[in-house]
Amino acid sequence: MAANRKLLAAAVACAAAFVGITGCSSEDDKDPFEGMSADKIAKKAADASKDAGSFKVTGEGKQGTETVKVDFSVAKSGDCKGKVGGGAGGTAELLVADKTQYIKGDEAYWKAMGGSGKASTIKDKWVKAPSGGNGGVCAPEAMFQSKELKKLEREKDSEVDGKKAAVLTKDDSGKKTTFYVAAEGKPYFLKIVTSGKEDPGTMYFSDYGKPVAVKAPAPGDVMDMEELMKP
Repeated sequence: MAANRKLLAAAVACAAAFVGITGCSSEDDKDPFEGMSADKIAKKAADASKDAGSFKVTGEGKQGTETVKVDFSVAKSGDCKGKVGGGAGGTAELLVADKTQYIKGDEAYWKAMGGSGKASTIKDKWVKAPSGGNGGVCAPEAMFQSKELKKLEREKDSEVDGKKAAVLTKDDSGKKTTFYVAAEGKPYFLKIVTSGKEDPGTMYFSDYGKPVAVKAPAPGDVMDMEELMKP
């Protein structure tokens, strides 16, 4: 069969290299994206990452002078749970279950959000977002929007946590975004780095396809934001 002949040819090339005749490379060294444009690689990564359904995203970025950290686990359903915050802006847990968003922040978080008058009352309690709150905030379709992955360029391959990755970059008015796409196994996004003056940061993606269990808070532990906003 053709496949067997190909393997035999590779073995002969390796044997020749052993006696110093020629070079030898394994199938693993082949570029899985050979002949593809950077935009097509990015779309392939977006599709694979969405199809995986569940994943984890961690990282940190700058908002003004503050460093904000995020740590989220996203379920296939679009439900998610995690933490965001840091510094003077406080820290909050975010939970999306059955398309309803809940937030549990410390006092500093609620003060930073403009709720200083009730910050001490609602701190460390789950607050249900208004009905207009978008349950799809963590949906894979929202996280990996291939329509925005245009006009990219491919640079020299790199590694992310020991995994070989294709490197794609995009420059947009002084803001550079670098996408790292797994070049081994499924072409998932592994890391996204944004550099420039406006909101720089680094996000890592992992645990693709691993189940994520998200449970809504007990009704007795929840306060309604619409009620809290009433005078």
